[in-house]
Amino acid sequence: MRLVFTLLLFSLIGGAYAQSGFDVFESSITEIQTALEQGETTSTALVVQYLARIQAYDKQGPALNSIIRINPAALELAASLDAEREASGARSLLHGIPIVVKDNYNTVSMPTTGGSVALANFRPTVNATQVDKLIAAGAIILAKTNLHEFAYGITTVSSLLGQTRNPYDIRRVPGGSSGGTGAAIAASFGAIGLGSDTCGSIRIPSAFNNLIGLRPSKGLSSIYGVMPLSHTQDVAGPLARSAEDLAIVLDIVKGYDPNDEATGVMNGRDLPGFLEQLGSIDLNGLRIGKLGSYLERADSDVREAIEAALQWYQQQGVEIVEVEIPELASLISGSGVIGHEFRVDLNQYLSAFMSPDVHSLADIVDRGLFHQAVRGVLTRRRGAELNQERYQAALATRRVLRQAVETVFADNDLDAIVYPPIGQTPVFIGESQPGNNCSIAAHAGLPALSMPAGFSDDGLPIGMELLGKFFDDPRLLAIAYPYEQALRTRQAPSTTPALEAGLAPATTRVSLSFRRAGVDLDGGFEFDVLTNRLNYELALGAGNTAGVYAVTLVIEAEAGAELAGPVVLNMLGPDTREASGSYFMSPQFRQAFDEERVYLKVFAPGLPPAGAMQPLR
Repeated sequence: MRLVFTLLLFSLIGGAYAQSGFDVFESSITEIQTALEQGETTSTALVVQYLARIQAYDKQGPALNSIIRINPAALELAASLDAEREASGARSLLHGIPIVVKDNYNTVSMPTTGGSVALANFRPTVNATQVDKLIAAGAIILAKTNLHEFAYGITTVSSLLGQTRNPYDIRRVPGGSSGGTGAAIAASFGAIGLGSDTCGSIRIPSAFNNLIGLRPSKGLSSIYGVMPLSHTQDVAGPLARSAEDLAIVLDIVKGYDPNDEATGVMNGRDLPGFLEQLGSIDLNGLRIGKLGSYLERADSDVREAIEAALQWYQQQGVEIVEVEIPELASLISGSGVIGHEFRVDLNQYLSAFMSPDVHSLADIVDRGLFHQAVRGVLTRRRGAELNQERYQAALATRRVLRQAVETVFADNDLDAIVYPPIGQTPVFIGESQPGNNCSIAAHAGLPALSMPAGFSDDGLPIGMELLGKFFDDPRLLAIAYPYEQALRTRQAPSTTPALEAGLAPATTRVSLSFRRAGVDLDGGFEFDVLTNRLNYELALGAGNTAGVYAVTLVIEAEAGAELAGPVVLNMLGPDTREASGSYFMSPQFRQAFDEERVYLKVFAPGLPPAGAMQPLR
């Protein structure tokens, strides 16, 4: 079946790109919908283009490993929605637009796995409420995305699919637990994606993938049919490349659901209008609290990016106020409920949605049906009995924490409180990820928005979190919107560029010969845009008579400047006739290569003492 589908896809790709000049790469929901309305593309062509990107970049090239399953009915659904558009128009701004969904949302058309081999073929009896709302709006569920197994971690590794990679640096993690969705949306595998957040699982992948994501006020939208980690802390919603895209989807998924008791807070309230309020904020006169203790413990790159963002807001007339939340550390440590609720909630979920083979967490643990990355947490929870006294104490402390935060808002007349969603940039795969600041919003039930704040020196995205008052969700998005528009914070990852006639860009190859002062040197270089690596092979030829003691690469500071850059890479040392290797390119090196500012520099007797250079082009 997979081979047949792949062959069908390749037969459609050329037609989809030839049909129009429209490309899904980095395209917004509004841009896609406009193209559909004007007949520049079709939903069928959109599906084919997104599938072509998944084919090129998810299991090949950078091999992001973000997609667990493709919806086999996606093309059929697209054709049906194309016909419906022709007959009666679009249902909503999402009509006929492909999206991806974290694989802990129930989908009856595809298995819902939680990333675990234990549930590899589990088909729940009903869709998640948010999935039903999106389908009713005309969205196409294109694929299910990887997650940290059972959403119990922040680096996104699972027993069913393995490790997802960060498209901004494929050696690093994408955040989690919604890291598959984060990587997929950053790579334009769908127009937008769904995630869930129990403690950072929307906000951290947003920060690590240059996306914007909201942890909504508890009860703003339903978690019915989302595989639980902790029903008290669980929320669910979209991750997006822009504030507008986020607003469009939040307007669709919000609202009361009789199947989710927490959404009872919506009764008697007017539904918030995210898109309507997006451009409504006058920044002049707003007051934002800066949580100094969280900034102080962050990495310098993170701290500097957020300080720069706050400086921009200050220039627009926002007053920045230094704040602290009294006894915050003890309130957070005493208010977490994941450990109390996970086993009971998961067992109830498996029973409610009729898992045929696995009935409990004990089944999963006892059969070893999990990744070693979650061994500790699953084993601890497997036999843990609910201690009602401690559980009730944690719930009570949550209320105290909420009151403490609300008091800081009131006493300082704040519109938001700012801090890093995570205080460190993504770690290398296999390492533990420190710096998580997820708990204030998660334990207090308050909304928190992770928005792009810039990049580190080595090209890694950095996020800034805006914490808001209960049900101030649209206001947070409206505060972030002017910054996004003014600074154009979205930058696509270099490893997943636009396709060329449906195919990934080819590797650039450069051959070089250096003949000077007795040096006989040949080299071959491969610039692989998809893995961000420069591979090289060098060899001294039979005619070499010089005592070559170093062959390096250097960067010209800027076009036309004096060629005096320091050594970036040493490829050949003393008494060595040949060498090969691979260099992971920094953003600065990659830009210099694109601008033809990289030079080979050879050191040998008879050459200038500072070395002799030859352009690498």
